[in-house]
Amino acid sequence: MFDLHRLRLLRELKHRGTLAAVAAALSYAPSSISQQLSQLEHEVGVPLLEPVGRRVRLTEQAEILVAHTEAVLERLERAEADIATSLTGLSGTLRIACFQTAALALVPAALGLLRDAHPRLRVHITQLEPESALPALLARDFDLVLAEEYPDHPVPRPAGLDHEVLLDDPLRLALPPHLDGTEPPVPAAPLAALRSLAGQAWVMEPEGSAARHWATTLCRSAGFEPDVRFETPDLLLHLRLVEQRHAAAFLPDLVWSAGRPTVPLRRLPHGRHTRRVLTVVRSGRGRHPAVEACREALRRAADPVPR
Repeated sequence: MFDLHRLRLLRELKHRGTLAAVAAALSYAPSSISQQLSQLEHEVGVPLLEPVGRRVRLTEQAEILVAHTEAVLERLERAEADIATSLTGLSGTLRIACFQTAALALVPAALGLLRDAHPRLRVHITQLEPESALPALLARDFDLVLAEEYPDHPVPRPAGLDHEVLLDDPLRLALPPHLDGTEPPVPAAPLAALRSLAGQAWVMEPEGSAARHWATTLCRSAGFEPDVRFETPDLLLHLRLVEQRHAAAFLPDLVWSAGRPTVPLRRLPHGRHTRRVLTVVRSGRGRHPAVEACREALRRAADPVPR
């Protein structure tokens, strides 16, 4: 029988990419990881790694082993969930990764609900964009991830992850106001309003993000290439740049969860104006009572959010 610990190291290598990354994540020396994987190769009787430049990659046989390891670990997660369900009261640590607007609009209220209902449950929050959080979820760095899905740009859904819709969050065109605070003369029709800003400076999220891909595609569908002068994942900075008349932006309604809009807003073209917020867990983890309690708290926190 193969050693489960060594199989998990092989799985970690697949998800993290390098021996150094596995060693850093697990607080091992790289030489120890290499030695353990060499012993696994001896157990299996075939090569599991092959050199590619200065790195290594998994062989076909190693990929087969990892697929079976994923199934074993999913079953163990189900066993952990069943044991936790059999106990009275929740305890332990729940690790959550979430993006900025969800962290501001939903997480504080959800934390309050969890604290009141399950005072022995320790919740650890990390602000992290979904592009980084979802691979980390697969690597078992987190138990639950709050992710966002933009129109025509679905979140990757690899095997081993379960997605659940939390809410639909409308997106709107945010306009820089006049010096006196009045609204600029922009057409009311969504596509015409967007097209009228062809010469406007924009603030958008960084290249490579789902939000940037969606925003660029939307501007191109209106017939222009956006003049992106500011790039940041910080939507509060997006808002400040719009308020100070430096740029236009696309802002989700979750930004206004704590109050009324402070800049003029316009609707976006139908079918392109809503992002979806999801909770994502590993397969087998969704039945864990701490995860179920967290998802319920997030649903309750989302109820009063205007949308």
